[in-house]
Amino acid sequence: MESLSVIHKINIAVHVAAGSSALIVGLTALIVKKGKKLHRLTGRLFLILMTVVILTGLIGVFVYGRNTFLLVITVLSGYQAFSGYRAIKAKSNVPGFTDIFICLVALAAVLYFLYYFKSIGMIWSPVIIYSTVGWLFLMIAYDLGRYFIPTRIYGNLWLYEHILKMVSAFTGLVSAFSGTVFPQYQPYSQFIPSILGTLTAICFIIAFANRKKYNML
Repeated sequence: MESLSVIHKINIAVHVAAGSSALIVGLTALIVKKGKKLHRLTGRLFLILMTVVILTGLIGVFVYGRNTFLLVITVLSGYQAFSGYRAIKAKSNVPGFTDIFICLVALAAVLYFLYYFKSIGMIWSPVIIYSTVGWLFLMIAYDLGRYFIPTRIYGNLWLYEHILKMVSAFTGLVSAFSGTVFPQYQPYSQFIPSILGTLTAICFIIAFANRKKYNML
């Protein structure tokens, strides 16, 4: 139907606009001084834009039957953004209903994808499939397992969680963007941003750990 076609185009336009804006806002949050007003403001705006990206992405998958692998990328980036925000909000590993519920929803989504993936066969690059699904499983396993870490041992791990997850959410968005804009260079246009993002997160974590160690001297 023509009306559905128009709605679909609008959904795509909103998805692209929100995703592009999230890239700019997310990069700003990474560059500015951490913990300050601008960092918190851009961080919250990034989460809002990511919510729009997730909702329009899910509409594209379930209503208009778009690439189902987008479901995994969308869930991965969205889950990491949510979990990264919750980590710095709670600053502890005390179990919360909302956190566990969202974690289980993300798990159900990736299990659905694996079922769908098995039924249609390998039609996407294995390195992208396995790394994306594997990373999401790793995040979910950690988030469920952290509740069993004694509080005295958990300490300030929430800060490193926040850094890793928010940077990963941003680079997941970059990966989806570059993979879409430069399909002729896949899978490199998708996994290279992810590798660079992981290295960036590690550098931030080392820097914050060293700063904390220095402040304790």
